[in-house]
Amino acid sequence: MVYKFTILSDEVDNFVRVITIDSEAKFLDLHNAILDSVNYEKNQMTSFYICDDNWEKGQEVTLVEMDSSSEYDNLVMEDTPLEDLLVDENQKLLYVFDMMSDRVFFMELTEIIPLKNLKKAVCISAEGDAPQQIMEDEAVSVAPKVAVDENFYGDEEFELDELDEEGFGEMNFDDSSLFAEDPKF
Repeated sequence: MVYKFTILSDEVDNFVRVITIDSEAKFLDLHNAILDSVNYEKNQMTSFYICDDNWEKGQEVTLVEMDSSSEYDNLVMEDTPLEDLLVDENQKLLYVFDMMSDRVFFMELTEIIPLKNLKKAVCISAEGDAPQQIMEDEAVSVAPKVAVDENFYGDEEFELDELDEEGFGEMNFDDSSLFAEDPKF
């Protein structure tokens, strides 16, 4: 059998990939076909999740074996055939391509073609540019400067020069009265 997957992104409106692959292929083959279709490097951790109709994550298939405390078995892409987990048309999957930012492709098994076989996965349709593979550091924010005046939190006796640039007081660690006496230390 041949599986046809349609892949979408919630980050890029016109992004669509359609990949056909043999049902006996491993999840690793599908992983490689996806990365090839979007020109991503293959040096990142990724996972597939089998989903229900509401895109709720179920069974995970990881790139490398990982200890897991989930209710599901620990499945690895190179050992898991597609046909072991995917048997129905319209089956939904998430492909997590950026683990740090939890960014995904939405996948659907849009067609099962019986009595056909493929030696290798093929991207039969590629529309739109893929989203950037890894989010840049631009998501890291810097704490804003705190504006303080004479009535800072209702305390009129504070000294403005006691605050650092984020608005926090500086602590004098030489003052032994700040620390409780503990005979264990």
